[in-house]
Amino acid sequence: MGELDSKTDEMERAASSNSSPSNNTMPTAAVAVEEKKTFWQRAKTPGSVWQIILAAILAIVIGLAVTTTVDEVPEAAIVLLAVPGNLWLRALRAVVLPMIVTAMIMAVQRLRNMTQGGGAAGKLARWTVGYYVLTTILAVAHSALLVGLVWSKLFNVVSGSALEVSEEDKELVDERKDTAIHDVVVDMFYSLVPNNIVNALATDALLSVLITAIVLGYVIKPGGALYRAVEEVEVIILRVITVLIHLAPIGVFFLIMPNLFRLDIAEIGTNLGILIGGTLCGMFIHMFILIPIIFFIFTRSNPYTFWFKMSPAWITAWGTASSAATLPVTIRCVLKAGVPITVTKFSVPLGCLINMDGTAIYFPIVVVFLAATQGITLNATDYIIIILLSTLASIGTTPIPSSSLVLVVMIATSVGVPITGMYAVVIAIDWFLDRFRTAVNVSCDTWAAKIVTQVTGIKDEDGVTYDETESIDPNALGRREDESRV
Repeated sequence: MGELDSKTDEMERAASSNSSPSNNTMPTAAVAVEEKKTFWQRAKTPGSVWQIILAAILAIVIGLAVTTTVDEVPEAAIVLLAVPGNLWLRALRAVVLPMIVTAMIMAVQRLRNMTQGGGAAGKLARWTVGYYVLTTILAVAHSALLVGLVWSKLFNVVSGSALEVSEEDKELVDERKDTAIHDVVVDMFYSLVPNNIVNALATDALLSVLITAIVLGYVIKPGGALYRAVEEVEVIILRVITVLIHLAPIGVFFLIMPNLFRLDIAEIGTNLGILIGGTLCGMFIHMFILIPIIFFIFTRSNPYTFWFKMSPAWITAWGTASSAATLPVTIRCVLKAGVPITVTKFSVPLGCLINMDGTAIYFPIVVVFLAATQGITLNATDYIIIILLSTLASIGTTPIPSSSLVLVVMIATSVGVPITGMYAVVIAIDWFLDRFRTAVNVSCDTWAAKIVTQVTGIKDEDGVTYDETESIDPNALGRREDESRV
């Protein structure tokens, strides 16, 4: 009798695993389905979007309240308060490289399994890279146009001590002032092929790691021992990410609040206000007008509803100021929104590295800011050079906080703008603008994943979607791949 029951159970399991995707029951091997939750239940879920939003609002309110009422917050207090947030950020960064490696290897493997030598892999790569490059050019172009017609006329010329360069800033300027245009291009191509893979991993050379992972994805034998090892690592990473996402509200709170304590509102002059306002205006136009129009044209769906679903990602991006550190959260949000896992784990990590629309918007206005405050008028040729260099520089920018500062020097000197004390003003406020740049970068990555999905028509083999769940089963990916091999 026990043997009969055992065989019956095996038959039932086989029937359920071979059932059509059109069945009402979602395969339990792919996603842990949860019953519909009330708003309050969702809000109480650890790491929920509402907890992250509340944490960010509280941090901003407390930070601004202290900044406006206290003459000077002790540096020791700021450093100590930043410890919880920095620990959370370090943990996120620790999983970025293994996540990129496993995500790209598994994405390439899934493309090969899906297409069996067809052209879907090439189509996905062409559309993803092409879309990223075109939107980057669009971001730079409209930013340069806006700053040339509007913001450049509002900046005031400064003189005297404001143009002096401090010793600390002078060292940074001296390191980068001789950087030529061709050096940037050559370095970008060299980074595609690492001469030492171990060193690339140790130094966080993300582009080198990405290319290496793509190559490994093509050469690894499907179903082999190495393939299964990568699967297991991916499952482990997902479990770690789940824990870190639960801690996101705490991390975001202690990242934002201490940084606001350093903001001296009394020192924000007219020029700095225009720089901040112009940058945010350009980002607003790009993120809430231009990209949504493109999104609607391709998907015929509401871009703002989709963007709100991605709020854990862009709020985390604002708090961490790092696309790389936000990558685990971004991938989770995109998967929950129903984007196929193959597209998500190819386009999102790639976008984290080369799709820097927020950074592209920032470069033209900060270079014009440095020129206008010194009484330098840029001509049409200078603006063309700025557009070209900003496009290349934004693609080559590493997804870590304030990495664009060193490239500002290169672009400015290329159009004859001296690096003076006003560069220190840019450095002083960069931590603030960098958060908005990162939020724009991450938001555009999520929109891109949805657009590429619509254009390529790629779907997951088992038809699983994630938009009906609150969380992703960490074991889902590994089990689903095991079932596909049976």
